[in-house]
Amino acid sequence: MNKYTKWVSMWGNAMSIAEHKAETYSKNITLRYPVYAPFDGSALRFTFDNYCGTEAVTIRHASIAVSTGDKSIDPTTAKAITFDGQPSGHMEAGEMLVSDEITFNVEAGSTLTVSFYLEDYTLMRSATLITGPLSRGFYSVGNVCNADTLPLDTTRNTNWFYFLNTIDILTEEQNHALICYGDSITAQDWPDYLTLSLRDKGVTDTSVIRRAASGTRILRQYDCITYESYGLMGINRIPHELNVAGADAILIQQGINDIIHPVGTQINPFRPMSDLPTIDELISGMVYYIDQCRKKGLQIYLGTLLPIYGWRTYAPFREELKNEFNDWLRHTTLSDGCIDFDAVVRDCDHPEAFAAGYDSGDHLHPSAAAYQAMGEAVSQFLSDKLC
Repeated sequence: MNKYTKWVSMWGNAMSIAEHKAETYSKNITLRYPVYAPFDGSALRFTFDNYCGTEAVTIRHASIAVSTGDKSIDPTTAKAITFDGQPSGHMEAGEMLVSDEITFNVEAGSTLTVSFYLEDYTLMRSATLITGPLSRGFYSVGNVCNADTLPLDTTRNTNWFYFLNTIDILTEEQNHALICYGDSITAQDWPDYLTLSLRDKGVTDTSVIRRAASGTRILRQYDCITYESYGLMGINRIPHELNVAGADAILIQQGINDIIHPVGTQINPFRPMSDLPTIDELISGMVYYIDQCRKKGLQIYLGTLLPIYGWRTYAPFREELKNEFNDWLRHTTLSDGCIDFDAVVRDCDHPEAFAAGYDSGDHLHPSAAAYQAMGEAVSQFLSDKLC
């Protein structure tokens, strides 16, 4: 009897808007992304996404292989990714593209490499910027999807993940996915550290699916090219981001950008103080998230907001609003629990600030050590829930 009977997302990213630059089109390039496989499995399927695009995208050729290094694959394992039996797939603006099911033997703990070729002029708009020990990518000139190693002289690193949205694996029934939803804090390192911590704890039935985009707010979005890369507001994001096979839980950590962005039109014409939410508006935005997640049958965990003392728009009224929101996140009965990230990374003597060694330097984003501590906190929380 086949023990692989359930489709579960094993890797995933949000889909947001890449920064608008003069050079926003690419042609004749291969994108290559190594991805960590948390489960054994027998087949894969791939979702590409042009959700934020305003022009069509054609993937001319795509492949999957076992990785032998950052830029290298084992060519004997390479298989074509097909779309309705064809080697290429097409997405209109705003559309998704789901591949055929590809038979592929996957070992838990291995790294697989997805490569895909964009032959024609392509608007590189649907993308997210992701960092962490498991998050890296490359692009090369030409169609080198099946190259053993990407050529040194025509290859560059990138942490922008274009168009690749989700990878599902046909795996065992006990396996499931946790969605991590948020802004730049979650688009950066802690979900990768969570994956590594779960692995080290011997938790082998949970994948971590990151649905996070830098700059995003719960209640607002920018409709100008200067700041459109700060992404979509919650009502335009979360219904799209909850499409995760095998997901039974979500961890939401968002809200700080709603608090720190507004500065007044006398300083920035795109950031009026009228964008600053009240505590009731912030809570209502989170309740909307919770309602959407409940409709999907998800358990819901909330994460508190982090220290912001020293950030360039820091002010006592922002600190007060953040603390009010954190108090609600900690005590609401609408969720299934709260991970107190604030308590993990703050200075005990000066709780408005990061603890020593936990500030990246901008007084908003954590350091690598702090992200590792955050990942460990979630790992411990999930382990305790299983006991």
